[in-house]
Amino acid sequence: MAASRVDLSLTSNRGYDHGRSLFLRALWMWVEALVLLNPLITSFSFKRWLLRRFGAEIGPNVIIKPSVHVKHPWRLRIAANAWIGERAWIDNLAAVAIGANACISQGAYICTGNHDWSDPGMGLVVAPVEIGDGAWVGAFAKVAPGVTVGEQAVLCLGSVLFTDAEPDGIYLGNPAERIGTRALRDVPGPPPETAAAPDAREPVSR
Repeated sequence: MAASRVDLSLTSNRGYDHGRSLFLRALWMWVEALVLLNPLITSFSFKRWLLRRFGAEIGPNVIIKPSVHVKHPWRLRIAANAWIGERAWIDNLAAVAIGANACISQGAYICTGNHDWSDPGMGLVVAPVEIGDGAWVGAFAKVAPGVTVGEQAVLCLGSVLFTDAEPDGIYLGNPAERIGTRALRDVPGPPPETAAAPDAREPVSR
């Protein structure tokens, strides 16, 4: 018996529901191109307002840098104080939840869609992604469908995460593996051993 062959003319979205009408999806594409993907529009408050108008749940003080791509804003939840860096791509065919104080750095890719490679038509498969409070997805890192990044976990520069990241874990590589545990100091600022010494020529305020 001859082996089956891939035939993409047989592909199927398997009943996938975009969640909004064709008109609203087309309208979002125009608005996204004019505002979110436009490097000249830098107002964080305006971007938050606009995403909310299209159904996103956006908390206070969320920072959204220029050239951020959001597939379906109605399937996006970003909690307070989160940062979304330049050219980050939130490809949310399924729900994406980003926790409070989480950071998605420049060029990071959050993926919720895949294809069934055992299907000759490579049918669509989707799964949600959750980024926990205080987690950091580093620049150009990638998060696969169905993955949860635990609270305060770190995914290092360019790494690719295929499985859940444990809270406070530091992950590196492709595929990403845990290499350490994140330890936070009690106060912000440089660590004591690298803090700059005060300049003796400057007066000291009392």
